[in-house]
Amino acid sequence: MLIYALFRWGSGPEAAIGLAVILGKQALALALGQEPASDSAGGAVLLVAVLALGAAVRFRTGARTRELEQVRLRERERLARDLHDTVAHHVSAMAIRAQAGLATSGADPDAAADALRLIESEAKEALTEMRTVIRALRTDEPDAPRLADLAGLSAGAGPAVAIEIGDDLGAVAPAAGAAIFRIAQEAVTNARRHARGATHILVRVMAEKDQIRLVVTDDGSAPGPLRSKKLAGYGVNGMRERAELLGGTCTAGPGPERGWHVEAVLPA
Repeated sequence: MLIYALFRWGSGPEAAIGLAVILGKQALALALGQEPASDSAGGAVLLVAVLALGAAVRFRTGARTRELEQVRLRERERLARDLHDTVAHHVSAMAIRAQAGLATSGADPDAAADALRLIESEAKEALTEMRTVIRALRTDEPDAPRLADLAGLSAGAGPAVAIEIGDDLGAVAPAAGAAIFRIAQEAVTNARRHARGATHILVRVMAEKDQIRLVVTDDGSAPGPLRSKKLAGYGVNGMRERAELLGGTCTAGPGPERGWHVEAVLPA
């Protein structure tokens, strides 16, 4: 059962270490004459059989999961195309109504009012259908995070996380709030996993004119060149792309004295 569980659910390093321990014990027992060679051979056959069974079940389960994910992605692609067609239909109808209202407004002012009422009706219908499709696309995803959700980052194992949010932030666009949360979440996760000797992580969000500045730092030991190169790949590209999509910037690297420093600046 232990061997099966190791290769069914264990990670790659865990499986390698476990297999090394098992083989090392068998080799030592054989070398010390604690069991005959026939018993060792039988044990090796059993080991290989159970190992293969666990790996096979793991592979089959993974393949099934990937297959279901592909089906889900194809269905979402179809829904997205349907959404595009629906919105394009309603927008075209609104454009035609507007052109008709403009063409007849000089001779019949009431025609412009009728066109506006029809445009309003088309717009409401388009929004309703769009919300329905978007809700179907996001059935397995939570609502977009907000700045208020940053407090939840303090939970979990690892170094303590302090959250500081400025009082003068004012109104923040939902896209900017979601981006700030995702970048902070990625930075905190990286610090907890890879900041050697860190005991404290600080997350600060400040308002600067029409921008929001996020700073995430930890007090871990200063990473060396090789470690800095590795850390730079842990989600930093994703954080940078998310910030650039909103017209902002995101940088990450070793702190001036110690630890790791992540800073993002986004339009509010």
